[in-house]
Formats: sequence, structure tokens, C-alpha cells
Amino acid sequence: MADLSSISELAGLTLPVCRTCGTQYAAPRPDCPVCLDERQYVRPDGQRWTSLAELREEGHQGRFEEQGPGVLGIGCTPAFAIGQRALLLRTPSGNVLWDCLPYLDDAMIEEVRALGGISAIAISHPHFYSAMIDWAHAFDAPVHLHEADRQWVARPDPAVRFWNGRTHRLTDELTLINPGVHFPGSTVMHDSTGEGALFSGDVVNVCPDRRWVSIMYSYANHIPERPDAVRAAGELLGGYRFERIYGAWWDGVVTADGNGVLARSVERYLRFEQGRPAQAHS
Repeated sequence: MADLSSISELAGLTLPVCRTCGTQYAAPRPDCPVCLDERQYVRPDGQRWTSLAELREEGHQGRFEEQGPGVLGIGCTPAFAIGQRALLLRTPSGNVLWDCLPYLDDAMIEEVRALGGISAIAISHPHFYSAMIDWAHAFDAPVHLHEADRQWVARPDPAVRFWNGRTHRLTDELTLINPGVHFPGSTVMHDSTGEGALFSGDVVNVCPDRRWVSIMYSYANHIPERPDAVRAAGELLGGYRFERIYGAWWDGVVTADGNGVLARSVERYLRFEQGRPAQAHS
């Protein structure tokens, strides 16, 4: 791979992109397997497709906003598909893109390059694979995904590097962790610098009330995660120290006591699942 000078050089410019989930496919097809899965959905008006080229013509453009110390949010406006924002972490080992977007244009490429480009991409789960190959090609960056979710890669490419097991060291500061909820290969990323941070997409979803997070099998269809899996994920992630938790959407950030927020949220989930009384929290 080599850095491309403009969006027009991307092979994926006209490839089909699902309008509901934002997944880009290697060739036209009648359906979107990601949306047919019970964690997602097909729109009431049926399967609809677009492409990066069409999204540009519709007026989409990049959105960049700081989301925390050394963490830049990258999204698009108007919002498209699931509406997530990615996060660019500026680290001593190079910039790392956490999660990905279904949109990319020349101005976004130029702005990210001005910040030092991207040395690696890591993605939390298949709902956010989106246009990961175009992002990888534009910045000559490998994409790190968990082996257990290989079946959901809709556009296979040499840029994708699979890892397995529970943890994978991405850099000296960053560790990818597989908590085993939402998807078998779900991934969160721990940053050990400073007071610590957890980057979780919606594998561990930051709630509107920032005192809480939630862990679900399907957020769109309100399917709860298995209690044993929630308990195990809480125990695994609780072994890391983090003050902040960065979720999947704009300003979805727990800014303090991240370990406590996760522990209390897991305890609350298990308490409700077991039918024990709710507790008041100030």
C-alpha cells in the first residue's frame, strides 16, 4: 500500500455501502448480512445502498472535535448510517484510529495527514467496520481485528491483520482486549498512560447518564447480553485501571471514576437480572 493523493484514487469509491449500517462490500449484492443479523435490522422500506461517491454528492463532509486529552473525534455531517464517530489517539508510537467511519473525503484525508496521519487502525466490532479498507489504503495503515469476527469482513484485503486470544499489545501504551460480549470478537482498547482510559465503542456503551455504562447483545433490538458474559467482561476489564471511558458517539465519555462506573453498572445489571430490588443512587 501507499498513501493516496486523493479520494478519487480509492478503489472503494463506487463500491456498495449499506445505508442502514454503513458497511462497505467488495461487490454488489442483494442483501446486507450485517443487517440481517439479529443484532441489527433491515429498514422497513427494505435494503438500500449508496457509495462513497454518492455520499460526497449528497453533501456529507468531515467533522472533527476534541473528545478528551490527546483524543480527536472524527465523524461526518450530516450523520450517516449508525452515526458513530471514530477517535484519533495521538500517542508517542504514532496516531491510532479507534473504530472507523463509512465516509471519507479529500478534506478529511488532508486534515488527518496534517496531524501526522494514521499508523494503525483498531475496530471494536463489525458494526463499525464500515469503510475501513478505504481508510487503511488512504493512510497506509493496517487494520487490527479479532479473529473471531473474521466472517463479518465484507471487503477482504491484505491490510486486515487478525489477532486472537483475550489481549493483544498494539503499542507500548495500548492493549486490545476481547471481553466476549456483543460479538465473539468484540474489542475494547486500554490506554495505560496517565490515569488510564478505556475505548469501548458500544461494546461497553456509555449511557446518556454518564454515571453508567451498559452491555447489550443488541442495542438496536434491545436484546440483553448473557449475565455470565457480562460478569466475566466486568471482571476482565476491571483488572485494568482507567478514569475515562470513551463510547461510540459524540461526547459519550465518562470523564472520571471509570473503574467505579463499570463495576457499579455490571452490579446493577446482574441485580436486575436476578430480580433483586433496585437501589437509589444520588
